[in-house]
Amino acid sequence: MRAYLLCLLIWMFPAAAHAELVQQLMRPGIPASADYLIGEHSKPAVLLLHGFLQTREFSTVASLARGLHDAGYTVLSPTLSLNIPDRKQSLACEAIHKHSLDDDVAEIGHWIQWLKSRGHPAIVLLGHSFGSMQLLAYLSAKPDAAVKGYIGTSLIEAQIGPIDRPTLIAQLENLILGKQRALVDQSLSICIKYPSTPEGLLSYVRWDQARVLASLKQTPVGKMLIMGDSDEMLGRGWLKALQHVQAPMVLIKGANHFMDGEHEFDLLEHSLRHLETFRSAPSR
Repeated sequence: MRAYLLCLLIWMFPAAAHAELVQQLMRPGIPASADYLIGEHSKPAVLLLHGFLQTREFSTVASLARGLHDAGYTVLSPTLSLNIPDRKQSLACEAIHKHSLDDDVAEIGHWIQWLKSRGHPAIVLLGHSFGSMQLLAYLSAKPDAAVKGYIGTSLIEAQIGPIDRPTLIAQLENLILGKQRALVDQSLSICIKYPSTPEGLLSYVRWDQARVLASLKQTPVGKMLIMGDSDEMLGRGWLKALQHVQAPMVLIKGANHFMDGEHEFDLLEHSLRHLETFRSAPSR
């Protein structure tokens, strides 16, 4: 299997030339784009989502997209707009953030509908890091029946630093009730300072470990977690908590949060193994 994956990676870069750039209007004045790699119709399409403030060009996601495509899968890799028209670059922590988790979930739903319109009856969601959490947020609402599976890699909750979360939530709710529009500068994920609207920040802050675990447990589709045992970005006790949910999980020895180096082979291998468990779509 490892030799096979090596061959795939050797041929990945020529395959990238077959990508189709798709542009769609997410909201008035907010177009967004995705790379669409067309594979075999008998295999489920994969919607692959990047991590926090990144784009589809982030190395972990880009390598995985090419590897999945070379294994015959259709892959759609969108870049979330984060409320920026046709966003092409990662967004800095210190930028003014006017996006919300609700916006992210709506965009995920939009791309799923686009895949269905292109004739894909079976879709598997695959996310990295914060993207894994955002996909869970989509699944916790009313996921489309075409979504058959979920693969969460380096799954993480919305981390907020040392502040007490219930206190922060109460503060943000009070600001919203008082219709105060001033930006709030708060730690979120990798950002020590993350200036955001109270509504936008609150939408992410609500996704603590307990909510992520509950959503994972209740996810109505086949699921798999792929985690690294050397991931220093995870909260204390997070891997143990995930194991208690009893979701199928692969723990890659020595892998960090980004599954880089030799571990990109492991990430691709385990992703392919889980994708193979889904039934083929009816032939045309």
